[in-house]
Amino acid sequence: MEQEHRFAVEVEWTGNRGSGTSSARAFEREHIVRAPGKPELAGSAAPVFRGDAARWNPEELLIAALSQCHMMSYFYAAVQHGIVVTGYRDAATGVIEMEGAAGQFTSVTLRPEVTVLPSEALTGDPGLADRLHDEAERLCFIARSVNFPVRHEPTTRVTSG
Repeated sequence: MEQEHRFAVEVEWTGNRGSGTSSARAFEREHIVRAPGKPELAGSAAPVFRGDAARWNPEELLIAALSQCHMMSYFYAAVQHGIVVTGYRDAATGVIEMEGAAGQFTSVTLRPEVTVLPSEALTGDPGLADRLHDEAERLCFIARSVNFPVRHEPTTRVTSG
């Protein structure tokens, strides 16, 4: 049986300086992103698009969503294969190519640094922890939903705890 899950957010523009969008410089790009039961996110456009650098922009949020989804998918795959992850950090980047005023992401690169405990699974297959990123890529529903490549350049460290 197929399942359907729905998610909802509210975005409210707060950048009207009194004359609305009467010109490109007449308004701020600030907005608030809300979801029930969660803290508000202060959003804006990226600084390159006249936004506030102190606020989250949609480009960063998309990269963050891809990174978070990959991490959760990796954790799922790790559990399925008997790998115990004790640390995970990602330094993700994205590239947008502009054509005039329009643009699109052409790639996102995830650079997860994963710490795992020694295990029988790794003894029999030392590359398994790195290959689980391929499985995570196939599982991540956000990566499966975008029309550009999401690459990963993982680093795995095996530690005794």
